Amino acid sequence: MRGRQIGLLVGLSALALSIPVLAQSGPESLLPPGFGEDAPTPTPSVPQPATPQAPAGPSAPAPTPLLPSGTELDRAAEAMEADEGDNEAEADEIAAKYDLPPSARRSLDRIGPLKAAQGGLGDAAFGQRNGEALARVMRSMRAPVMSRWASILLRRALLSDTVTPSDINGADWAAERAWLLLRMGEADNARLLIQQIDSDQYTRRLYSVAMQAQLATADPAGFCPLLPRARDMSDEPGWFMAQAICASFSADQGTASALLSQAQRRGIARGIDYRLAEKVVGAGPNSRRSVRIEWDGVTQLTTWRYGLATATNVEIPAELFSTAGPQVRAWQARAANLSPMDRRAGVAVAARLGVFSGAALRSFHAALAEDDNADSSASERADWLGTAYGSGDASTRIAAMRDFWLAQPADGLGAGPGGVYYGALPALARAAAALPVQAETGDDTPWLIAAMLTGGYDRSAARWTGVLNGLEGDAQQRSWALLATGLPDAAVDLSAARIAAFVAADERETKLRGHSLVAVLGGLNRLPASERAQLLQDAGIDLSSRRRWVRAITAAAARGEQGTVALLAAVGMQGLNWQTITPEQLYFIVSSLDQVGLGPYARMIGAEAMARL
Repeated sequence: MRGRQIGLLVGLSALALSIPVLAQSGPESLLPPGFGEDAPTPTPSVPQPATPQAPAGPSAPAPTPLLPSGTELDRAAEAMEADEGDNEAEADEIAAKYDLPPSARRSLDRIGPLKAAQGGLGDAAFGQRNGEALARVMRSMRAPVMSRWASILLRRALLSDTVTPSDINGADWAAERAWLLLRMGEADNARLLIQQIDSDQYTRRLYSVAMQAQLATADPAGFCPLLPRARDMSDEPGWFMAQAICASFSADQGTASALLSQAQRRGIARGIDYRLAEKVVGAGPNSRRSVRIEWDGVTQLTTWRYGLATATNVEIPAELFSTAGPQVRAWQARAANLSPMDRRAGVAVAARLGVFSGAALRSFHAALAEDDNADSSASERADWLGTAYGSGDASTRIAAMRDFWLAQPADGLGAGPGGVYYGALPALARAAAALPVQAETGDDTPWLIAAMLTGGYDRSAARWTGVLNGLEGDAQQRSWALLATGLPDAAVDLSAARIAAFVAADERETKLRGHSLVAVLGGLNRLPASERAQLLQDAGIDLSSRRRWVRAITAAAARGEQGTVALLAAVGMQGLNWQTITPEQLYFIVSSLDQVGLGPYARMIGAEAMARL
């Protein structure tokens, strides 16, 4: 038995940050059999959101949870069964402390913190059925997604106060939504969603996701209200370790030490995983433990290691972040007990993924400027941002913006088209929107327009249509494409000849940018009617496609299910490489979003494609 128990927590936590490697052939591989086969009669009245002049920014970063494999669950169960009854008294005492009064219990019939008045989607955003099928799609989806705007929309959908589909348990439905939020980098929002469920209604699945949410937000104290029932319902060895942590937080150091000894003796945790738990226990009141953490020999960053190290302000070697998904850096961006310098690499990722809004980025850089430990590059970026929003002349402000978007971010990611780091643009959105229109901006023009559109300042961007004729080369082509796709109204030349000129100017053999423009304009119904069919055909877009993903997203659009369409749009944009999206996928994403009243997001996704391809 002991041999089988060795390293349970090690094996379990190693799964935490692993994102499944799914088929690369296209998004349809994620759809369960029968999903999207038919398009039922559309439902009436889909709420129309306002054009995103300054859309609400994301509220937090999120993690990728680590769910155990069957073998590990079996082994964990054996270990936990051996301890059954050992700590009944402690668990009952904690339960009495955290139980929810019956009068305060909430229904599982509808779940979500984002009410309609706050921008949430409609009650039936995910429909009345297909809950199990949608849960499987969420569980299998490869996140984060390539589009910042698609991620922002999906976050809004997952947090919306919506009716639970009839074929799925509400707690499990919340668990899948939270699990996806975690993998998108939205840790705080995942925890917020989980907190909508009363602890006496948790399922095994929700307990698993809840533990990951607490680790992703670096808050092991959050284990404690869940612990009594979690220990009985879930086999995860992390809940055994949580008993020691929570006993320590309750100043019961004797019980905490005894539980740690049991865990070590039975092989539930060892090495760095045991030492980090011991470090957290040592942070409890009346504890005399002093634990030194050494990362020598550690080759994998897991959720357990990330969460406990961050909670105790233990520095994680930078190279370990490369062994986990980018969402972990996004969690780090909001870790309250880390300094701005420690969060800098995470903030760069959070901006690119849509976890951070432009306002959040500006606040971060303001705090970074005040950090005594900030290095020269961090101070320089803060100075550029301050100049961009300053009262100097326009050329000085534009020069500062240019320096900001050309500077490599702290996470070391490569630049996009034009040497521009797209994740820097949201911080400049408001500054760019405030500029006076001038023809002398030259090669900076498309990036000023792109910056405005990252913040939803589409009407400010519309003022720049008059400078197009004064531009040349790629600056003219990209500026025109951004305005053609991102504006509320077609305010630029959208003739077949102009579109063909743009496609011809795309020097790549695949013509991906040119054909993607055709896809977006087609999805927005902005192609000239007489040439529409030919333009779409030339771009490789099959309007009669019977691919399962196409059938699913068009059927959801026909039903008016905004949440389902948002989810399936993100499915079509899995991964972080924009070169992998096809014009056909982009067409059906944009057209379906537009059909269900999410046209502003359709336009912003289209404009994002023109900036990133």
